[in-house]
Amino acid sequence: MRLGNKALTFIVNFLLGAAWALVFIGALSAFFTYRNYGFLSALSSMAVGMLPGLAAILLLEHFITVKEQLHELKEQNRLLRKLTEENT
Repeated sequence: MRLGNKALTFIVNFLLGAAWALVFIGALSAFFTYRNYGFLSALSSMAVGMLPGLAAILLLEHFITVKEQLHELKEQNRLLRKLTEENT
């Protein structure tokens, strides 16, 4: 994934890794905390424990998609200007 400059790409990739780690830590800690109350309870608490990390991943992926769309629109705009200059 390319977001323009190296610093932004590094930060977004780092945050994506941290969000995935948050998913796994939230799932495992919730599962092992509630396993004494039953397997179904542990699974449901595991799903709830994963939600903050999954929300962070969703937001970061949305950010990446919007930046890529902006880059694509700028490229299309540049090409359209070039075509109109050639036609006139």
